[in-house]
Amino acid sequence: MSAVSAPSTSAPSTTRHGLARAASVVPGIVLLFAVGFAGKLAEQEMKAFGKAHHTALPNIEYVFWAILFGLVIGHAFGARAWFRVFDAGIATYELWLKIGIVLLGVRFVFADLAKLGVVSLALVVLEIVGAAAIMVAFARAFGLGQKLTALLAIGSSVCGVSAIIAAQGAIDADEDDTAFAIASILAIGAIGLGLFPLVGHALHMSDRAFGVWAGLAIDNTAEVAAAGALYSDDAAKVAVLVKTARNAMIGFVVLGAALWFATRGGRGVSGSKSAFVWSKFPKFVFGFVALSLLASVRAFTPAQTTSIANVSRWAFLLTFAGVGLRTNFGELKRQGLRPFAVGAIAEVAIAALTLGLVLASDRVIGL
Repeated sequence: MSAVSAPSTSAPSTTRHGLARAASVVPGIVLLFAVGFAGKLAEQEMKAFGKAHHTALPNIEYVFWAILFGLVIGHAFGARAWFRVFDAGIATYELWLKIGIVLLGVRFVFADLAKLGVVSLALVVLEIVGAAAIMVAFARAFGLGQKLTALLAIGSSVCGVSAIIAAQGAIDADEDDTAFAIASILAIGAIGLGLFPLVGHALHMSDRAFGVWAGLAIDNTAEVAAAGALYSDDAAKVAVLVKTARNAMIGFVVLGAALWFATRGGRGVSGSKSAFVWSKFPKFVFGFVALSLLASVRAFTPAQTTSIANVSRWAFLLTFAGVGLRTNFGELKRQGLRPFAVGAIAEVAIAALTLGLVLASDRVIGL
């Protein structure tokens, strides 16, 4: 007589666990939407006020307001215990960033990729090498630890927070170093977001030249898109395109750092190096390229293109709110000023270097 097996409880347990995880992100996503929507309303109200009072007010885009409101809320309440309920949802801002970037691909046809040109692509390579060298030089001069130096160099040369997170596991960095590097990159990016458009206008840079500069010099894709949008729609398109080219190098840069630290520690890198690169490669880039190719062959009607682009803007709205909420100035203070000073000085040097490269290339060769 065969034994009757007891019904399995693993499936219901797994389902409940999945539902609990899904529910945990809801408060933070609602907060992201509220902050982002407040930014959108602030933009509309400012325009309406200027129109009603016949006053020429600066056109401050929703992206700036969303980040500003996020900064205020995060700084005021981020350290409170009850605010932890929002953490899981706020952390999804990078997911919204990737969704926004993928959907933004519908606005790029293949001709746009071709227009980026050899010069701009060469500038991407020069930026990665130059930014890493500058950050390492300043970090060594100020006596920062090797792994914090590596995290700052990778974050500043490739793609900000995503690169730092990818590098943490690859080089076995401490949580403290990782947390500071992320906080530093976010804070510097938030500051640069407001300054870059001012410099661009002061120098009368073209939309394309400014887009290339923003894509080269600003670390996080969210801030790149925001700075470009603050300048113009065309600048935003070029900036994201250049930044995407930088993002595509993340696997190779992180692999190089991992191999360097492994060699110094007398350890080998286990497994396939190509598999390691693939695991670190930002796969959302493929989605961006796929939509770009579909747009290039006119797979979407104009109405569909507009709708997809609008969804992309809403995704960025949540992203920008998350950037503000995650920028923790209190964490920077606890970690001390020296690493932050290194990051700030190095970022200014990187911005100056890339600005010089862009202006010289635009004048001599043409972007």
